[in-house]
Amino acid sequence: MAETCFGRRGTRSRRVGWRCLAASVIAVCLAGITSAQAQKLIVWSGYPEMEPFYRHVADGMKAKFPNLQVSVEAIPLREHEKRVALGLASGGSGALVIELGTAGAARYLNNDLLPKAPANVVGFVGNPANFSAFFRDSASLGGAVYGVPLFHGQVSLFYNLDMFREAGLTRPPATMAEYDAYAEKLTRRDSAGKSTVSGWSLRLSGGGQGIAEKFWINLFQFGGNILSPTADGKWRVTLVNEAGRNALKQYLVNVHKTKTVSPEMPADAEAFERGQTAMFIRESWVIADIAKKAPSLNYATAPLPRGSISIPTNLYVSAKGAEADAAWAFALAANEPDNQIWLLKNVGWLPSRANIDYSPVTTSVPAFSAFVDYPKDYGFFALPAIDASEEVLARVAARLVTAFADSKLADDDKAIDANLLATETEVNGILKREGLLGK
Repeated sequence: MAETCFGRRGTRSRRVGWRCLAASVIAVCLAGITSAQAQKLIVWSGYPEMEPFYRHVADGMKAKFPNLQVSVEAIPLREHEKRVALGLASGGSGALVIELGTAGAARYLNNDLLPKAPANVVGFVGNPANFSAFFRDSASLGGAVYGVPLFHGQVSLFYNLDMFREAGLTRPPATMAEYDAYAEKLTRRDSAGKSTVSGWSLRLSGGGQGIAEKFWINLFQFGGNILSPTADGKWRVTLVNEAGRNALKQYLVNVHKTKTVSPEMPADAEAFERGQTAMFIRESWVIADIAKKAPSLNYATAPLPRGSISIPTNLYVSAKGAEADAAWAFALAANEPDNQIWLLKNVGWLPSRANIDYSPVTTSVPAFSAFVDYPKDYGFFALPAIDASEEVLARVAARLVTAFADSKLADDDKAIDANLLATETEVNGILKREGLLGK
């Protein structure tokens, strides 16, 4: 175990008097050894693939902080969210650097369970040369900076070039109607007509709000949103409209009529890497995952028809006094240009910091181009930083799973509208309960 100021104080207090001890501690501090050098940090991440990045950041800090000990604990997101809730409520988990999305952090900021950032961090985050207003605000609440932006989730289409060539398709789909047509052409079936390779892998099952987020991405292509701001500064769910009907109907038609995909078929990145689906929509981390697990896969990426979700993930600190100095130093080090380039190249998540030349990475890995070279009028939406957003999306997801399984809805627009109205009514009730429902 590395020697710390705290540890030395305890040892010496048994051998020398308090005055001598205080003089010794002051002398050490005056010698220029920062408190960050002798501290232990724990980094909590909800993405296992981020563990090498945080270890890389810690290794890079050794020259300046030789005694800093960093423990990285990266676990799946759902378990991470439970851990953060329990850890912050108990207040006894030591010095923490915590990775949280904007929406997930809102409840802790609103309840004063995470501290505001110190002045040097506020200056770094608030500098427009470092971050756009979108990412600055994602780490802030009420104009006060609480975290340091790190990376963000943004989606594009991944498509299998070999399967496209075999289907006679020479370019990626450009409209949602083309997504349907392409899915039919790309689906492979056995002699009985049963689908064996999905033409378009849609998120149809699983827990949490992910289903609602994926649905929202498709809904956005039709011009809709699940949660929209209102003129009175609050929020409202609006699903009963043409965009909502088209988005839900597209799922139902692909599952029950053209049968290009089913809940039982392999899905997501793993299915794409194994050649079990021809195309799917996902974040940039899949690029690095393919490089590791399916390096010979012949694929490309493309922007979506209208725009993408952008989910900022920031670093927050739960620590006090000297321990907080080390934690904030780690959060800033993670944003150094070399580390940001390392993150994109080796992990695949998109760095949020601006004014860094990422061309060495995008040139060597063309798949990143869809994530950084999108049309000028490309739109983005984000999950609102309100306490109720996760509950709203979880309920929308639960109702969507039920709807996806109802084959009768596929040919009945009125039934689709009734289903969407029931969902809209329920989740607006959540917003009303929280005092967040706008007019």
